[in-house]
Amino acid sequence: MTGEAAHGLSRAGVFFAVALLAAGILGYEILLARLLAIVHWHHFAYMIIAVALLGFGAACSLVAVFQTPLLARFRWAFGSAALGFGAGAPLAFALAQSLPFNALEIAWDRAQLGWLFALYLVLSVPFFSAALALALAFRAHAARAGALYRMDLVGAGLGALGMVFLLDALPLADALRAVGFSGAIAGGVVLLWGKGLRPARGGALLAVCAGLALPAALPDHWLRPHPSPYKGLSLALTAPDAHIVAERHGPLGWLAAVESPRVPFRHAPGLSLMAQAGPPAQIGLFTDGGAPSAITRADADLRYLEAETAALPYHLVQHPRTLVLGAGGGAEVLRALRHGARTVDAVELNPDVLAIVRDVLAGPPGGAWEAGDVRTHVADARSFAARAAEHWDLIQIALVDSFSAAAAGVHALDESLLYTVEAFEIFLDRLAPGGVLAVTRWLKLPPRDSLRLLWTARRALEARGVADPASHLVMIRGWKTTTLVIGARPFGEDTIAGLRRFAEDYAFDLVWHPGIGEGEANRHNRLAEPEFYRGASAILGPDPEGYAARYKFALTPATDDRPFFFHTLKWSTLPELLALRAQGGLPLIEWGFVILVATLVQALVAAALLILAPLLALRTPRTTEARPPARWRVVLFFACLGLAFLFIEIAFMQRFAVFLGHPLYAIAVVLAGLLVFAGLGAGAIDWLARLAGRWPPLVIVAAGIIVVGGAYVGLLPYVFEAAQGWPTAARLAVALALLGPIGFFLGMPFPLGLKALGARAPALVPWAWGINACASVVSASLATFIALHVGFTPVLGCALVLYALAATFPPQAAEAAR
Repeated sequence: MTGEAAHGLSRAGVFFAVALLAAGILGYEILLARLLAIVHWHHFAYMIIAVALLGFGAACSLVAVFQTPLLARFRWAFGSAALGFGAGAPLAFALAQSLPFNALEIAWDRAQLGWLFALYLVLSVPFFSAALALALAFRAHAARAGALYRMDLVGAGLGALGMVFLLDALPLADALRAVGFSGAIAGGVVLLWGKGLRPARGGALLAVCAGLALPAALPDHWLRPHPSPYKGLSLALTAPDAHIVAERHGPLGWLAAVESPRVPFRHAPGLSLMAQAGPPAQIGLFTDGGAPSAITRADADLRYLEAETAALPYHLVQHPRTLVLGAGGGAEVLRALRHGARTVDAVELNPDVLAIVRDVLAGPPGGAWEAGDVRTHVADARSFAARAAEHWDLIQIALVDSFSAAAAGVHALDESLLYTVEAFEIFLDRLAPGGVLAVTRWLKLPPRDSLRLLWTARRALEARGVADPASHLVMIRGWKTTTLVIGARPFGEDTIAGLRRFAEDYAFDLVWHPGIGEGEANRHNRLAEPEFYRGASAILGPDPEGYAARYKFALTPATDDRPFFFHTLKWSTLPELLALRAQGGLPLIEWGFVILVATLVQALVAAALLILAPLLALRTPRTTEARPPARWRVVLFFACLGLAFLFIEIAFMQRFAVFLGHPLYAIAVVLAGLLVFAGLGAGAIDWLARLAGRWPPLVIVAAGIIVVGGAYVGLLPYVFEAAQGWPTAARLAVALALLGPIGFFLGMPFPLGLKALGARAPALVPWAWGINACASVVSASLATFIALHVGFTPVLGCALVLYALAATFPPQAAEAAR
């Protein structure tokens, strides 16, 4: 007997503990993604999902092998595993921080691959403990798989939503403690609620109290994230007397303002070598330990702002009404005011940036936000422009990422909806007659970002009906940055004369303007060959596709479906770059992409060792009179579900980020919406079975997923466009309404499969969980890999095919007689 009667514990207690544990697991996933973004870089978010599911798979394999003794001691096993998650969540992160792993050293230090694997294993331990408890609950209550799965998904959805609020309300160390408390409370519910443990109740109570006390007792410096020594903040703090003067944390990032009286911070990207003045003493502002910007007082010597490539548009348009996208510490706002902008609208996604600037520059004359006619807007840059009714003479896209991170390629996996063809179309629509759009990027050699920008601008202009895009574009480069200016109208001789004067005064090189010749390019910051000019001429010429096919790096413009602007590495070029390591080829390799591939490979190896090997060694016990299911069908069905669910989840996060105008909203709404609605669907499988009659429920569910998912591919762009201008609350409601139908169907296949499997071979239920987890280990990295190469729509298409395949080969088909 494995139900509540055998355990002395009510079903409600188990179900509540499962929901609470699921909430802790999802909250921990989101929190770890934030913590590792600070310690390392953002692309480790993909690793976290794989780490979590790796722990799940290993736990399921353990339950599959030792289920009889574990089920006999269900309450102690479940309670101990939940307490292990509560204690392990903060301790695993503290230990992971102490490992000497550095992503940037992987190319030349093979030991880093070992440390990456060690990081993987350490972080998987808390997930292993939590999954052990969940797998035991599902095995013990196999007959109630739908209801239990509903509690699991609803708890997970609420945990994801709750962590978003905790990140805004608590320091990161306290948010980590809160995750630990969730495990301790879940373990306490199972150990102390109900009958059956009276002789050992004192020991159980002591264990629960210890589980609650441990997270609270851990020192803050163990749980506080410490950025990599190669990130900007760590380097800045090595200056004499450098210290953090203010910091803020929230779901969008950890902000730290750094000042050094002895060696002042000075940040002036793209400053000309002919500048008459350097930047004044500033305060460095770092997001997640990297991406530095400068906080500058409005009464400082601001002449340096005239001598950067980003000042070019002010020499093409006089006294513009200016929109600054990505205001950061305020340099672009101050630049606009110094050049006589009539009005300035400054858009900043993170409200903590505005708050910390005001905190640091308290009192007159203050910073950029208190200077001149400046209106601040807390919003996503693209979403703000899409909903705005106003038009501007200049839209300036600020340079917000760091040069070192860009040069190392750690942003290669970052999805940027600011540099896509569709985004440029939106910005062009917001220009007044004669207005310009200006974009500044870091200079890379060989040319990559700059040429992709030109091609993106060409595509956007062509989409707006411009017959000669080349006449609407000018570009210059300095020794470290390039600036592209896109005109609503063709640039005339007077404008080009102003461009030439500005470039000559500050020794910037002309890359492109209408009518340019090769003799005008590559004059000041000389390269061996005029690569930028020749690349621009080819991209704006009659056959950009042919030039891009021959080029060593990928230049195809980013789109909303494939928004990886920073990813330019070609597979065909990788062997050449690796061969040139000793000659300086390493900086050309995008390490974010390399780590994605390494994570994928290591996930496969670890999954094989910890999941597949012990599970394949199992014999299929015949615990019922019915013939057990064919093992290959079990593998195929649950592997398809493991891949497909996360494929849909990741694709929807990207699509809804465009619509909701805020990445945080997209993560919270998609995770919470899909999981909660999937939980409701899981609880409705018995109702569906009665309604289906002779039709197999799995076929109906798969058809529903395919029909709704296919409709979304075609209809979502039109729905999003129609509702783009609605208030945020209305758009959130629309998003949840859209997620409801697909989420409801997505919650059904897994419990239907578990129920069918439990009826024929209940001992194989943990194995099914392990197979599902094994597929899910690779699904997050694999989805990103597919999206990098062909886009997110094919990722969604793959998910629909996988659901169709799962319905075609359900797990309940009997194994052939032997």
